[in-house]
Formats: sequence, C-alpha cells, structure tokens
Amino acid sequence: MTNNILKEIKESLAVLSIPEKAAFFPKFFKTGKGEYGEGDLFLGVKVPDQRAVAKEYYTKISLEELSKLLSSPYHEHRLTALIMLISKFEKTKDVSSKEEIINFYLKHLDFINNWDLVDTSCYKILGRYSFENQKENLLRKLADSDQMWHKRIAVVGTMHYIKKGSFELTKEFVTQNLHHPHDLMHKANGWLLREMGNKNEAELISYLNQYYKEMPRTCLRYAIEKLDEELRQDYLKGRI
Repeated sequence: MTNNILKEIKESLAVLSIPEKAAFFPKFFKTGKGEYGEGDLFLGVKVPDQRAVAKEYYTKISLEELSKLLSSPYHEHRLTALIMLISKFEKTKDVSSKEEIINFYLKHLDFINNWDLVDTSCYKILGRYSFENQKENLLRKLADSDQMWHKRIAVVGTMHYIKKGSFELTKEFVTQNLHHPHDLMHKANGWLLREMGNKNEAELISYLNQYYKEMPRTCLRYAIEKLDEELRQDYLKGRI
C-alpha cells in the first residue's frame, strides 16, 4: 500500500504545475477536524507509519510546497511538513542550504503552535544547528520573544546542549522564565532541568538550592522527578 501511494505522489508531483499542486495536497490528507489517533489512516497507511512516508516524500517537495502544508489548519499536515523539513535538514551537507531551512523554519514559527510540533522539530533543527554552528543567539532571540511557543522552542532547542554537557544556557533560560504566567512553560522548564539532572545531578542540585523556593510548583515537580525520594521530599517540604 505504502509503495503504491508513494509512487502516485511522486508521479503526480512530477507533472503538476505549482498552482495545481496547491489543490493536489487535499487528495492525500484527511479532511475534517481533529488530530489523528493510533490506527487512523493517513496517506493511506496507519499512524504512526505516516512518518516513514514523509521521510520518503521529502525529496520530491520544495520549501514552497512545504509552506502550504505548514500553514494548513490541520495539525497532522503541519507535523508531516516538519518531518519532511527535518529530513531535508539532516540530508543536506551544504551550509547555505541549512541556513535556508533555518530561515524558512523561523519564518513559519507562528504555525508551530502545538507541543508535538515543537518537540518534533526544534531539537533536531534549531538545537543541533545552534550548537554545531555556535548560533546561541538564535535560541536567545526566541527565548526573549513575547510568544509562549517561541519561548518553549528555545527551551526544547537546548536539549542538544544538555546532551553535550553544556548547562549554562539551560540555567539561563529557566531562570529567565521562572515567573512565566503559563503552566505549560513551567512544565517545559521543569522537564529541561530534569534532563540536566540526568546528565549531572550535582549541577541540578546546585541550581535547585539557589532557586527552588521561587520555582512554580509544576516546574519543581518535574525538575526533581528523578532524584532520590528522600531528597525529593526535602525540596517539597521546603515549599510548605
């Protein structure tokens, strides 16, 4: 089934003009509202198999065509576009092409307004790109944005820094957003600190000892999740 659909997609794209391609996409995407669940059909195959389809499909789609998918009102269209964008980013070796993808990504940030979309794309694109090219200013710019999703993108983008053992940017972002009004941001910050603790528990404890009393409870709960029970209780009791 998958191979037949891929063949039809590729053949159709090859013969369609750009205006025709705008009307082409709905043929392959589920219409109607709501997100996809496990077992739903998407591109003729079951979720989550659409990810494999998207990775195959990315070679046949331009950034202009991806823009149509990324601006779709349907979550799963945008998710597929980001999977294709990640594939393009991972396969290209040319620095200028990577810059083009980064600029495209930043231009379309307003359409990336769902945690799944952030988690799927930011670590692999913004996080790794910023780390490998010493472009921390990209993440700092997002962290300074008034948009919550831009801030969360900056948080997720630091994952690559954490995996490499670099914590200064992580602590700076969390401290900057300790008093953010939205609980989703507290969760993201707590998750970021938890991952930092997985790599270096002493670094996390040092940070907690300085800031835990002013952390929102959601942030603290996620941050201490992997610590020993006795230590966790010490931090929680310190808030009572």
